[in-house]
Amino acid sequence: MQSIVKYRHFNLILHALVWGIVLTFPYLISNAENQYKIGPLPGFYFTLSGIIHMIIFYAGTLFLYPKFLNKTFWWLYIISAILLIILSVWLKSNMLEWWFPDDYSDARTHVLFPSVMAFIASILYSITAEKIRAEKLKNENEAIQLGMELKFLRSQISPHFLFNILTNLVSLARKRSEHLEASLLMLSGLMRYMLYEANKKISLQQEVEYLESYMELQKLRFGRDVKIIFNKELSPEGTDFSIEPMLLIAFIENAFKHGTGYTDHPFIKIDLAVSEGVLFFKVKNQFDESDTNKDESSGIGLSNVRSRLILLYPGKHELVIHKDSNLFSINLTLQLL
Repeated sequence: MQSIVKYRHFNLILHALVWGIVLTFPYLISNAENQYKIGPLPGFYFTLSGIIHMIIFYAGTLFLYPKFLNKTFWWLYIISAILLIILSVWLKSNMLEWWFPDDYSDARTHVLFPSVMAFIASILYSITAEKIRAEKLKNENEAIQLGMELKFLRSQISPHFLFNILTNLVSLARKRSEHLEASLLMLSGLMRYMLYEANKKISLQQEVEYLESYMELQKLRFGRDVKIIFNKELSPEGTDFSIEPMLLIAFIENAFKHGTGYTDHPFIKIDLAVSEGVLFFKVKNQFDESDTNKDESSGIGLSNVRSRLILLYPGKHELVIHKDSNLFSINLTLQLL
């Protein structure tokens, strides 16, 4: 809304400036000894006719073009344009004859053409303004659509994440694990993060702490059954970069979902580094091609993160997903600047 008001103010100032120059043009380039003439046209007549041209321009732009130039009233538009030009020619001819009789014979040849040009200028301006408005409306609609799509994608994160976490807690409950209470407290912290941070960009440091909390929760579940390796290289400057929240977690969730319980020696390796404003993120895990751990929510995380990357980092990311034998890996390069 504020940008629209600024645009209108700028447009108003621009119109006032242009017409101000047009109406005062004789007094800027000529002198009183020559009656401020521009060619055969007296300066005062040039200003009066300029006012008429301004009326023609805005009558065509603000009324005739938007009201009549359509499939129904196009003929009325043409008739109105002709009448408007004829009226202006009559007014200017009479002004010359009554007020500037000495210049009438030389200046009358300049009566018709400026009126026609003023009307043509109104047509060109209206077409250009209409295209700008249409493009602006298109961009606004696209922004609204993208915002709604992003909101929907973000809304998918929480239930999908909670579904996986609650599955983990059920596993601990069945084992009557002593870690169940610690897991619930950790889940509480993760839920707080989702509620208050998931709708805005956050610092990379916050996202890393979230990933670490999630991995600690998984360690409580699996203990030493799964080898988890997390390497991070973050300079003090690197932690200040902003990132879309819960963007990286989908890859780690996927690794735990499909890289544990179906291989003899499961491992998950995660590498995270930032260099010169570019994030390098890698996740590698074993998987069993006969894995039948599929449900309706399977794949939501990866497809979600792909869509969010396209929406939020167009042209600023590269995602490579690779399967080799029983190894699954993702490699994400993301420009944070």
